[in-house]
Amino acid sequence: MVPRTAAAALLTCAALLTATATGCSSSFGGDKEKKQDTSAKQHLKVLIATSGDAETKAVKEAAAAYEKKSGNKVTVEAAKDMNQQLAQSFAGHKPPDVFYVNSDMFANYAKGGSLYAYGDKIKDADDFAEQLRSSFTYDDKLVCLPKDTSTLALAINTDLWKKAGLTEKDYPTSWEQLRKVAGKLTGDGVTGLVTSDEYQRLGVFMKQAGGWITDAGQTKMTADSAKNAEGLGFVKSLLKSGSMKYAKQVDTSWGGEAFGKGKAAMTIEGNWLTGAMKLDYPDVKYKVVELPAGPAGKGTLAFSNCWGVAAESAHQSAAVDLVKYLSSGEQQLKFAEGFGVMPSRTSALAEYAKQEPDAKAWVDANSYAQGPVTIAGFDKVLSQFNTELQSLPTTDPKKILANLQRNGEQALAKGN
Repeated sequence: MVPRTAAAALLTCAALLTATATGCSSSFGGDKEKKQDTSAKQHLKVLIATSGDAETKAVKEAAAAYEKKSGNKVTVEAAKDMNQQLAQSFAGHKPPDVFYVNSDMFANYAKGGSLYAYGDKIKDADDFAEQLRSSFTYDDKLVCLPKDTSTLALAINTDLWKKAGLTEKDYPTSWEQLRKVAGKLTGDGVTGLVTSDEYQRLGVFMKQAGGWITDAGQTKMTADSAKNAEGLGFVKSLLKSGSMKYAKQVDTSWGGEAFGKGKAAMTIEGNWLTGAMKLDYPDVKYKVVELPAGPAGKGTLAFSNCWGVAAESAHQSAAVDLVKYLSSGEQQLKFAEGFGVMPSRTSALAEYAKQEPDAKAWVDANSYAQGPVTIAGFDKVLSQFNTELQSLPTTDPKKILANLQRNGEQALAKGN
C-alpha cells in the first residue's frame, strides 16, 4: 500500500550507515545462513507502512485470523518511518520477519542481500500480474509477492460539483476541460484541484504528455524532454492561476484530507482513498473518474508494495506461510473492502471489479498505468526531484527536469 504522502526523504541503508560501513547486506560479517526455527509454534514480527487506521486495522485482523489457523503468533507494527526503521533493523541484524517493501526501495534491499527470495515457493505466482511481478524481480528471480496494486484517478466532490453548476457531462476528459472546471470550482475557501507536491502524483501529467523519467528498460534517462516539460508546464499554469494547490498550501497533509475536509473539489489520488473516506469522511459524496487525457492520451501511475521476508529471519518457512495467507485471493478481497486497495492477483481483481463498480476508473487504469522506476540507488534521485517539485510554481520546469536528468545519469553510471 502506498502511504498517503511519500516519505519526506527516502532513506537508503547506504545513506544511513555510511559511518559504520556495515551496508545493507544481511550476510555482512559472514556467509552463514541464519539458523531456522523449526518449532511448531513461532512468533512472527510484521512491519507495515500504513496509509491510515483502516489499513492497520485490516492487516491486524488478517494476522489474528492467521494466528487461529496456524498456531503461530503474529505481532503487527505500523512504522513511523518505514525506510529508516528497515535500514536500521538490517544494520542491527534484527529485522522483522515480514514487512512491506515499496517498489521504489525494492532494488536497494535486493541488491544488498536483505531479502529472502521465496518466489519459487509460490506455485501460482503466475496469477499475479506480470507488470507487478517484474517490479519485484531481481537477477531474474521473483523475490517477493506484490501484495496489492493501486492506480491514480480523479476524485470529484459531487456536492461541490453541482453547486458550481456542473453536471456529469462536464467530467473532464482533456487538460483544457480540467483547467476550465478547476477554475469554476475555485472560490469561497475551495480550490478546484488539490494534490501532493511529488512526482508520485504530478508524474501523471508527464505521462499524459508522452514523457517519463526513463526509457522502458530503465537503462537510459529520458527526463529532460520537451514532453515532460509540457506536462509540468501545464501543472505550473494551474498552480499560478490558483485553481490548483498543493495539499500543504491548504493546511492538509495529503490530497485525501483536503478533499474530505471540503477544501478541494477534486483530487488526484489512488484507490486507497476509498478506505480513508469511509473511515474519516463518511458523509462526503464523491465520484471517481479516469484522469483527463493529455496531448499523448491517457496516463496514470501504478504503485505496489511486496511482502518482503528478511534474509536474516529465523522463521522463513513460517513467514512465507503467512505471506501465502495474506496474499490469497480471499484475503486480498478483504483488504480491498477494508481500505480500498486493488488485488494484485488477476483472478481476485476480476472479482473486485464486479464487487466494486465505483472503483471502475482505478481498475480500468491498470491497462495503461506507468510502473515506478525500480533501480537500486535511484530513490535518492527521486527524493531530490520531489524536493524541487515543491518550487514548481516559481521555477522553470526545464530546470527541474535538467537536474533530474543529470542526477539520474549519475546514478545509472554508478552501475545501479
